[in-house]
Formats: sequence, structure tokens, C-alpha cells
Amino acid sequence: MTDARRLYVTRGIRGLADGLVSIALASYLTGLGFRPFLVGAIVTSTLLGSAAVTLAVGLLGYRLSRKSVLLGASALMLLTGVGFAGLTTFWPLMLVGIAGTLNPSSGDVSVFLPTEQAALAHTVSGPARTMAFARYNLVGSFAGALGALLSAVPAAAAGRLGVSLLAAQRCVFVFYALAAVVTAAIYVSLSPSLEVEPDSVARRPLAESRAVVLRLAALFSIDSLGGGFVVQSLLVLWLFRRFDLSPGATATVFFFAGTLSGLSQLLSPGVAARVGLIRTMVYTHLPSNAFLIAAAFMPSAALSITFLLLRTAVAQMDVPARQAYVMAVVPPSERAAAATVTNVPRSLAAGLAPLLAGALLQKTNFGWPLVIGGTLKAAYDLALFVQFRSVVTREQGVR
Repeated sequence: MTDARRLYVTRGIRGLADGLVSIALASYLTGLGFRPFLVGAIVTSTLLGSAAVTLAVGLLGYRLSRKSVLLGASALMLLTGVGFAGLTTFWPLMLVGIAGTLNPSSGDVSVFLPTEQAALAHTVSGPARTMAFARYNLVGSFAGALGALLSAVPAAAAGRLGVSLLAAQRCVFVFYALAAVVTAAIYVSLSPSLEVEPDSVARRPLAESRAVVLRLAALFSIDSLGGGFVVQSLLVLWLFRRFDLSPGATATVFFFAGTLSGLSQLLSPGVAARVGLIRTMVYTHLPSNAFLIAAAFMPSAALSITFLLLRTAVAQMDVPARQAYVMAVVPPSERAAAATVTNVPRSLAAGLAPLLAGALLQKTNFGWPLVIGGTLKAAYDLALFVQFRSVVTREQGVR
């Protein structure tokens, strides 16, 4: 098995675990007696904590081997699953959320992401990199969709076995911990060729590409601030409070959402080859934000879900293009740091929003988080296009 395929497999395993947890998390925390505001606070803690750990690894640990970073992240993932399975009170869960790797969204925002991105970029070059990232994200999206579908299993098992739903949902976090063990076993087999040559390691991160990376990070943060209002766990909560959607129906909705999201990313390389990476990011993202805002105003569950699915059909087409663009504008020795600096502010910005979204949902069932999130994300699209539409990357022929 090639290194690229190993990384696809680990992304799939983590996507399965993340998809399962992101749907079960709100119901599990509600079952523990937490109000929407407290659910939002714990979701916020997971995003902010992941950002802090990722930033430390990316900027202070750039001389560490990529394999060591990934194995350390797996150990942290294991402890996170054990913590959420065994703890039931707010502050201990908040601390585990801050220190751990739990992902309340449908995408990857953990310490794994920048290191895996840098390693994957090392296996390909030029336009082929966009396709590699499309496959990487496709695997993650499909696995996340399957995880979302499986989130209905605890409720069904609880009824059949005569145990409480809370006890059945606790098994979700046990599975999360076991997934960490499997990914660690795969990371052990990664080849030394994925490591940066010692002579090419920058004396400090982003020595050459600091300006462009910081500009991108600032813009990506606006996008993620909007995305934080509609992380998957909070969309689940909104659908339940607005339309009383059952766990089984919710699982089915997000299974199809993840499937559409994954399939759409296969189209991204072809679009990028025709119109460029930046235009691919903007032209596919703006319609998705319009669909997101429209979903908030729909009077029925069927119509809201229709617009949410339309949104997911195009919302993630920008992801492979964005990842390939970041890898293409920096030298190889700075890719891990660049991935960190462009992803961490995304997590920090996204981490601020769930607390506000939870407070809004506690006051009203209207989809204000969807409206606010869609508006912020549309503003990001326009700003990105204005600032970067004419910027040429380091690799000839890629824009």
C-alpha cells in the first residue's frame, strides 16, 4: 500500500468516527441534562482546544517527524474518547473538549489535518495535487456520511436491548477511542520518504511565505466563523428544536448530505483545471451560502432539508482547491506550518460561533445561526476573489 493510500485509509477511519460523534454529541449532552447554551459551550471548547493543540504542533514542533506528530495525535484521540465515555459532568467534559480531538463538525478540524495534508502533498505535485486532495476529502466525506447514518444505531439498540439511550450512546465514544488505536497502527507503517529532508527544514516556520499565508489565514477565518454557526452538531440540534426531527431521520439526512458532499469534491479538479483554483473556490461556494440562508426561512422540515442538501451538494467543492492552493503557494519545507496557520485560525474562528449559536437556539427556534453563517461565508467568498484572483502560485500553470 502506498503512503497516499494509507493516508486515505486513516482519513476514512477518522471520518467515520467524526461523523458518528458529530451527530450523537448533541443528543448525548442533552441526555446528560445540558441546556443548548451548555451544549454550545462544549462544542466551542472542542474547536478552540483543537486549534490550540494544532497551533502548538505546527509552529513549535515543525522539526518533529510527521509520523511522531500523527502518533501523538492518535494517543490524544484515544484519551478523548475514553474521557467522553466515562465523564458525565460539565466542567470535566469541557476540559476534555479543550485538550482533546473531538470534532463536532462534518469536516476535519483536528491536529491530524495539517500534518496529513503536508504528507499527502509530498506524494504528488502540480495539478495532480488537487485530485489527491479531492480523493482524500472524498474518503473523509463518505466515511463521515456513513458515520452519520450509524448514529441511529444507539437509539435502535437501546430499544432492542432494553438499556438507556444514554448508555447506548456512550458506546459511540468507545468506538471513537478504538478508531484512534487503528489509525495509530497504520501511521506506524508510513515510509520515511514522507519526511522533509533535514537540510530543507526551515530555520523558522513560514520564513519565505509568511505574508501570503497570513492573508489567506485571515480570510479563511471569516469563512470558518460563519461555518461555526452551522457545525453539524448544532444543525442537528436546530432540526430537532424547529421540526422535532427524530434521530433516525436526522441520521438519514446527514448520510445523504455527506454523500453529496463527497461526490461533489470529485468535480473540483476538473473545474479548477478550467477556471483556476481561486475561481473554483468562489464560484462553487457562493451558491451554497444562498441555499444555507434559504433553509432558515423554510416553513417545513422537508423544504429546509432540501435546501440543506442543495447546500452540501456544492459547499465542499472548494475544499480540495483550497488545500491545493495553500500547498502550491509555499515551499515544501513550509507546508506543514502553512497548513497549520491556515487551519488553526479557522478552528479558532469557528470555535467562537457555537456558543453564540447555542444561545440563539435557546431563545428561538428560528434559524438565525444559518442566516448569520451564510452571510459571513458569502462575505469571505467575495473578499477572497478580490484579493487573490490574479495571484500566481509557485508552480507554473496553477492559479
